[in-house]
Amino acid sequence: MTTLSGGASVGYSLHITVDGQDHNLVVDPRTTLLDALRDRLGVMSPKKGCDHGQCGACTVLVDGRRLNSCLALALSHEDADITTSDGFAPDGELSDVHRAFLDQDAFQCGYCTPGQVCSAAGVLQEAADGAPSAVTKELNAPLRLSDEEIRERMSGNLCRCGAYVNIVAAVRQAAEETR
Repeated sequence: MTTLSGGASVGYSLHITVDGQDHNLVVDPRTTLLDALRDRLGVMSPKKGCDHGQCGACTVLVDGRRLNSCLALALSHEDADITTSDGFAPDGELSDVHRAFLDQDAFQCGYCTPGQVCSAAGVLQEAADGAPSAVTKELNAPLRLSDEEIRERMSGNLCRCGAYVNIVAAVRQAAEETR
């Protein structure tokens, strides 16, 4: 809530679904989606890495599409279906993407991993939909997630530990398992 001169408060109602659970909250119009998730709802898997949309640690899926939640105003996503890394394992069962990240040792400190997992899930959906990237060579052929495609599509997610080779391997494994 914003307090105006004279003590009046300004807040706006927001309804979002996060990892399958409906939430109604009142937010300041300047609240980012990341801050709403973390500070208002206690959803801690999206991380505040750079707060400038450059690292991808805050990546979530909004209505199935990847989004840097640190750049998005929460109010812009009224009635949105938001999936965090936690939403891929609602009952504690690992998703194919989580399992691939474990199998390929695609994390070290783990800070970027939730954003990487969400981005990887988005990449798999984009590929299934046939959406080309900047490096897609043949637009009329079925899309194949080569290592070059995976690197391009995951380029918005940084890993300060340098586990990129393992991250590419994890996305490749998840892609093979979801065919």
